[in-house]
Amino acid sequence: MGSTRGMSSEASTSAQYLRLQRASSRADIFPRLVAMQKQLRARNFALLRISGGGLPGNRKLVCEIENWGQEDGGQLEMLIRSYGELMLDHIETSLFPVAWTGSDHMSFIEAQEFNPLLHHLPADVLPFSGLGFPIRLGAMGNGYVLFTASSLSLTSDLIVEQHLRSCQIMTDLLALDERRSAPAQTLSEREIACLQLAGDGRISEEIAENLGLSVHTVNAYLGSATMKLDAVNRIQAIAKAIRLGHIN
Repeated sequence: MGSTRGMSSEASTSAQYLRLQRASSRADIFPRLVAMQKQLRARNFALLRISGGGLPGNRKLVCEIENWGQEDGGQLEMLIRSYGELMLDHIETSLFPVAWTGSDHMSFIEAQEFNPLLHHLPADVLPFSGLGFPIRLGAMGNGYVLFTASSLSLTSDLIVEQHLRSCQIMTDLLALDERRSAPAQTLSEREIACLQLAGDGRISEEIAENLGLSVHTVNAYLGSATMKLDAVNRIQAIAKAIRLGHIN
C-alpha cells in the first residue's frame, strides 16, 4: 500500500507540473518569451530546435519561434551559420548556458560570479552579443532558447531563473507538437475518468470508491489506458494524457 501511495504522490506531482506548463497554442508561448526578453533587457529572441535525429551529420538547428522580423531575419541565419555546429557539440556534453561577445565596440556580456560557468563561444564573430540556454529533454527533443542584444548584464539568479523558464517553454512547445501529430486516441470515458483521478493523486481504492467500481476494474481501466497511450507505466500515462489534452 505504501508503494502505491508513493507512486500516486509522484504521479500527482508530475501531473501538477505539466498542468502549470501546458499551453493551448504557440500564441501562448510567444508572450512568455517576450517577458523573458524584457527581464534580460535583450533585443531579440529565438527558440531553436534540434532536428535530424541522433545522427551527428544530420543534426541542425531549426528556428521554431523568433521575433527578429523580416528586416533582421538575415542576422538569425548568420547566427545559426556561425555558431550552430558549436552549439550542437556543446549540448551533447553540457547544459551550461552559452554566451558570446559581439564585434561592435559597445558590445559586452557580463554575468558577475556566474561568468566562469558560461560556455563562451568565439567573440567578435557577430556584431551583437548573446546568451543561449541549452535544453535537453531526451526523447522529447532538444534545443536552445537564445537572446541577443548589443550588451547583456546579468546576475546569477536571473540566469538560473531564465534557464528554468526556457526549459518550461520548450516542454510546452514539444507537448503542443506531440498533441497535433498524435493519432486520435480511443480512450473510453471510464479510462479518462480513472486517469483523471489518478492524476489528482488518488490511489486505486479511492478511485474505485469514487466511481462505484471494483479495484480490479479500476486497475484494468488504467492498464488499458496505459497501453493505448503507448506509455510504460501509470505515471507516464498520466503525463501523456495531460499533454494530449485528455485530462487536465
